[in-house]
Amino acid sequence: MQMRQSRRDFLASLTAAGAAGIVGARSSLGDEAPPEVTTIRLRKSRAICLAPRYLAGDLLRAEGFTDVQYIPDLPFDAVAHGDLDFELLTASSIVSQLDAGKPITALAGMHPGCYELFAHEPIRTVIDLKHRKVGVRTLDSGEHLLIAIMARHVGLDPKADIEWVVPADGNAMQLYVAGEVDAFLGFPPEPQELRVRKVGRVILNMTTNQPWSQYFCCMACAKRDFVRNYPVATRRALRAILKATDICAADPEWAAQRLVDEAFAERYETALQVLTELPYNVWREYDPEDSLRFYALRLHEVGMIESSPNALLAEGTDWRFLNELKRELKA
Repeated sequence: MQMRQSRRDFLASLTAAGAAGIVGARSSLGDEAPPEVTTIRLRKSRAICLAPRYLAGDLLRAEGFTDVQYIPDLPFDAVAHGDLDFELLTASSIVSQLDAGKPITALAGMHPGCYELFAHEPIRTVIDLKHRKVGVRTLDSGEHLLIAIMARHVGLDPKADIEWVVPADGNAMQLYVAGEVDAFLGFPPEPQELRVRKVGRVILNMTTNQPWSQYFCCMACAKRDFVRNYPVATRRALRAILKATDICAADPEWAAQRLVDEAFAERYETALQVLTELPYNVWREYDPEDSLRFYALRLHEVGMIESSPNALLAEGTDWRFLNELKRELKA
């Protein structure tokens, strides 16, 4: 425990030089222009899989953001409405929002996986969801989009073959625990909590089951005007988040403790399990454009978006910063 405490004390006061020592040195940081704005707003939620967002706080301050805000209780499209500057969303949600004309720009991939599909007996596979009740927070939420794609992938019609149940309070997991729905797609810490409580079984794990494990689940995006008007701030913010992603891969023990210390996670053991299981080390290897195209094609197949994948990618992505940072932050 003393070793973990020492790491925490050291990394809690990260400077630009200290951060570089963990995730790769950069000699020209001091020569780069300061960010055009010094305030940056990100979401605060229970989603442990989005740990890089939370661990980036000190790194963002080292990049020149003097006011780093974590804002809770916002709708899933808050960045499009200008309530957030940077966000981590599922690739399917990004595609859906772009199709709806929301002004966001995808910038990089974080990791594949994290979602797990739970079901009660006698359901064993996705195809067994036919004529079953499935709980989702809202229609068009990330979970709804993903389950619809999964259903279509095995030959089901997600509109006709599944009864979607949306709870008034958005707590779809509680509906599942109470037995009011047959299946539920959860993201950390929900799957870990369900396993501890021994509720149902996992019939699909996006971290390990193909084709889902081959594509980014969670991706970084930003408000479109932020990217266009503040390119230096965009680059610096993305660099901080990618460095935090590397920290999740390199030192999950410290990262898990940090999440607990900063009240982004409740239990160290749960946070450590999530950070250990998710492949945070592939953000340089996987192609984020390929992931968005995959989900755009799947959503188009089920009639949940109207735009062509190529049109969405042309309008809603900017990989310049990622490509520069891949060269800069070489392992």
